Amino acid sequence: MPPEAAAFFDLDKTVIATASVIAFSRPFYREGLLTRRILARGLWSQVMFLRFGAGAQALERMRQRLLRVTEGWEQERVRRVVTDTLVQVVAPIVYREALDLIAQHKEAGRRVYIVSAAPEEIVEPLSHYLGADGAIGTQAAVSAGRYTGQLLSYSYGPSKAEHIRQIAERDGIDLSDSWAYSDSATDLPMLEAVGHPVVVNPDRALRRIARMRDWPVMRFTELTPVKPAIPAPLRVAAAGAIGAGLLGAAALVAVRRRTAIPAE
Repeated sequence: MPPEAAAFFDLDKTVIATASVIAFSRPFYREGLLTRRILARGLWSQVMFLRFGAGAQALERMRQRLLRVTEGWEQERVRRVVTDTLVQVVAPIVYREALDLIAQHKEAGRRVYIVSAAPEEIVEPLSHYLGADGAIGTQAAVSAGRYTGQLLSYSYGPSKAEHIRQIAERDGIDLSDSWAYSDSATDLPMLEAVGHPVVVNPDRALRRIARMRDWPVMRFTELTPVKPAIPAPLRVAAAGAIGAGLLGAAALVAVRRRTAIPAE
């Protein structure tokens, strides 16, 4: 079989309009997992993240802080919260332009993957929800059914590109003929890993890089309610995916010229 092409999408501020972990902060607060003070800090972090983006140092500080917050949380309790609230949390914050691109790539015969530093327990069911073919997210460690505050795998920066290369080798994908979409300069390795990098709602650093390299820049602005691409299996997929590392990458909280996609 000849190599296939694929499209790799970052999640936060690329497919959805906010940080995915922050989007679930209210359900966690209602469940008693977060205090009012932590919730307020998280919402402020979201405002700053949406307005200015987040540098690597700020993301690392928040990642460590929020890993400490989630240490000791019960895996099953977290799984239930995400499973029960996934659709109501995610449906209103998806960019219509991202959905259109996902549909165009699939119609052209390309596989679609969500590659995010958000927890895989959020990324995997969300990718099912959007009709993507696969997902990569951060994995956190669990012991005796509780989060330990440690990470097994952090899907961020250069490791995103490494995950993409592993997917390409596993699934027979030609990266030189593939696409990648992201908003952040921290995803530069991911964008450089493919033949068709596209910048979406870029932060300042990535905007400068895109200008220097003449990469296409897209602006996603329109939110649209989303119906599940695969309605029936959604709960099962979410329940099976939500586990060991739900909030391992919570630090990411602290944290568009439109291009035509050629059909094959």
